[in-house]
Amino acid sequence: MSRDAQHQTIEARIRPVPRFGVFLGLGAVLGVVIAGILTAVGSYEKSEVVGVVYPPGQVFGFALLWTVPICIALGGVVALILERAARKHTRIVRVEHERVQEDED
Repeated sequence: MSRDAQHQTIEARIRPVPRFGVFLGLGAVLGVVIAGILTAVGSYEKSEVVGVVYPPGQVFGFALLWTVPICIALGGVVALILERAARKHTRIVRVEHERVQEDED
């Protein structure tokens, strides 16, 4: 068996990129927290329009329907802004690329 190695030096760009999943997850958590705060400070009086008193669990669920998607979207926007800002910190480095092939005998 003989080994044939090929060396090649190329340039690569390295830049720090935020992890979008982390920002989206933090947005979801923030949405749950905000929904909890809105539920805690809300008033539970009889509705004039429908004549029903909504329980706190139902209010929390309705608040989640609004706050979680909005906060996830805001987390994504923050990640996009940070990703655009990271383009300014791009570094170009030299990388040695090596490919080794073994001959079958």
